[in-house]
Amino acid sequence: MPKEKSAGAVIFRMENSKPYYLLLRYHSGHWEFAKGHIEEGESNEETVRREIEEETGIKEVKIINGFKEYIKYFFRASYGLEGEEKKKAPWIFKLVVFYLAQTREIEVKISKEHKDFIWLPFEGALKKLTYKNAKNILTKANNFTIEHKE
Repeated sequence: MPKEKSAGAVIFRMENSKPYYLLLRYHSGHWEFAKGHIEEGESNEETVRREIEEETGIKEVKIINGFKEYIKYFFRASYGLEGEEKKKAPWIFKLVVFYLAQTREIEVKISKEHKDFIWLPFEGALKKLTYKNAKNILTKANNFTIEHKE
């Protein structure tokens, strides 16, 4: 079975002493965090910084030490396929490591991979996220943020 590794980030900014989280809407309709494939010779953190900039236009981020969470799932490599081809697409095992990244930037310029974005406080972001594993990551990130306020 083919395997893929990706890295991503739960991006937040502080507003009135409260964290606001950046969610991206993918063309498939789901809401999630910035993430992408780890390229040859690239570290996880290098991937995270590159993906954040490519997907959001945000250049200045601080990776918060001590937060690192993994999710794993299976998906079909069926993007762009239809009918029987879509049903026959191979299953791929995906492992994604997520970091926590803080920014002061508010402006977001999304890539062609996405159709929308939103900054939300924890409760709103938790409701907006599509997948359970993303909700779990956000909950852990929010707890970590609260426990380690600077």
